[in-house]
Amino acid sequence: MGWSTSHDTAYRSADAICEVGQQVAHVSTGKDWRTVQPLFHLVNRSDGPFTIPPREAGRMALVLGKAAAHPLMPPAWAGEVVALAKAAQRAATARQPWEWS
Repeated sequence: MGWSTSHDTAYRSADAICEVGQQVAHVSTGKDWRTVQPLFHLVNRSDGPFTIPPREAGRMALVLGKAAAHPLMPPAWAGEVVALAKAAQRAATARQPWEWS
């Protein structure tokens, strides 16, 4: 199974999203991780589409952007994290839910 998100054109495998979550967890503070953890929980546990409200997507975008820029974030994963951060921010800016399907 894999995921497509609104406000982004990429399709990502479930394994890739799981790995992104692990990388973000390694470089994030506890507070920041608690902000994005619900996303990765849904991605790993959900059988179908789900949405993240715009305000929450905006908070997640900030955390994901910070994680992508962290010096310990592997460059191979930083691009994926940046892409998710940008999609989340586009949803938040448009005041639309960030949809995962």
